[in-house]
Amino acid sequence: MTYGNAQRLCLGLALLSCSTLSNPGAFAASENAPPTVPVQASPSSPAPSAAGASLRPNAAAAAPAKPVAKTAPAPVVSISQDPRPTLDAGTFINTMRAAWTYKRITEAGGWPTLPAGTVLKAGDKGPLVATLRQRLASEGDLSADLTTSLVFDAELTSSVKRFQARYGLPESGAVRARTLEALNVPALTRHRQLTASAQRLAASTFSFGDRYVVVNIPSAAVEAVERGQVVRRFVAIAGKVDRPSPTVETRITAVNLNPTWTVPVPLIKKDIIPHVRKDPAYLEKMKIRILDAKGQEIDPKTLDWSTQNAVNYTLRQDPGAINSLGQIRIDMPNKHAVYMHDTPKKQLFAQDVRFHSSGCVRVADVADFAEWLLRGTNGQAGPWAREAIDAAIASAARQDVRLEKPVPVAWVYLTGYATADGAVHFRDDVYGLDMPKSDPLPEPEVVDVPVTASIKPKRL
Repeated sequence: MTYGNAQRLCLGLALLSCSTLSNPGAFAASENAPPTVPVQASPSSPAPSAAGASLRPNAAAAAPAKPVAKTAPAPVVSISQDPRPTLDAGTFINTMRAAWTYKRITEAGGWPTLPAGTVLKAGDKGPLVATLRQRLASEGDLSADLTTSLVFDAELTSSVKRFQARYGLPESGAVRARTLEALNVPALTRHRQLTASAQRLAASTFSFGDRYVVVNIPSAAVEAVERGQVVRRFVAIAGKVDRPSPTVETRITAVNLNPTWTVPVPLIKKDIIPHVRKDPAYLEKMKIRILDAKGQEIDPKTLDWSTQNAVNYTLRQDPGAINSLGQIRIDMPNKHAVYMHDTPKKQLFAQDVRFHSSGCVRVADVADFAEWLLRGTNGQAGPWAREAIDAAIASAARQDVRLEKPVPVAWVYLTGYATADGAVHFRDDVYGLDMPKSDPLPEPEVVDVPVTASIKPKRL
């Protein structure tokens, strides 16, 4: 299946546009108004009513609670085990319905906020606990009949954890700085996030197969989806704000073991030349060779590093543990020349906020990801079980392994989205794309030479 039908989308987005918020009764009187949507964190959570909207869980739409394999090694941040994918064939309509519900919440006055500096945890008592209960009930994370208690009990702890799970926050069950910030974002902003995310899906023609990969950039996570369920989810590192990861729809075609790294011109200018000026031995330490147009190696000392002349040469880093791509690169031809890969800086995976790359996506435990990609069409590991991948890496020899069947992959930018069970999820708008800006973000910079072919992915 694919997304499409731009005319249908434009009509839907017109209905959900923020300008209509000035007329709260407009949708209530419409015979064609979209149905309400549950905003529950899970099908088992209590379902209060907020702002006149029905927030009861949709049991028929809920996905089975199939566990997700835990694959990421330490040190690494905790990651959701929810088997429902961020992106599937129903994400667009589920997100549109959620936007409608948050519009109604906004029109009814939104939700209460907590004072700056508020810290609440199990065992605390007082009126702020009641305010927290009311706030959580407004999105369906707590039952409406539990909003008056002044005690932070076990039920409230579970409710806070449900909220944190939907917002991609550490599930501590306590309200501290990051959770407080998320709680205090206005309902109008959440409505806009959902609408903007739906708009970004407008032109999508992504082909969902039995197996596909989703990277939600704001979540900094990679999902391996099989038969509609996330079977493996990986912590990731996405592009910096000034070097953003682009949205991409293509197919993964190969896995490169022990890859070399060819430094792109922008990074030669911004990173390599300044490093060499400070430390003439930098290239040797990093095992980066300089090659001329004939592929002959050049002595770095023969170049004038006070100029930009280095951009006229090919700078290539040898395979190995310090290689910027790590020991595995996932080949996915696209016009941006971005891809997924390993990294020698694995400590970054332990951070809650992971936007450090120059446009590509780094994947924790990428060997496990590669093993899943290299499975045959029958789902069996075949000759590329994890042990074989580890052995090939240990050999230090470069090896390019083509997939038996290309796997569709989509990099999406969804700051607000809803899954089939009605759960509504939010992530920070790290690139500032939800609100129109006068100055566009810069083009993403990449960390490898462009792929020879820019192909629009074919429908599988």
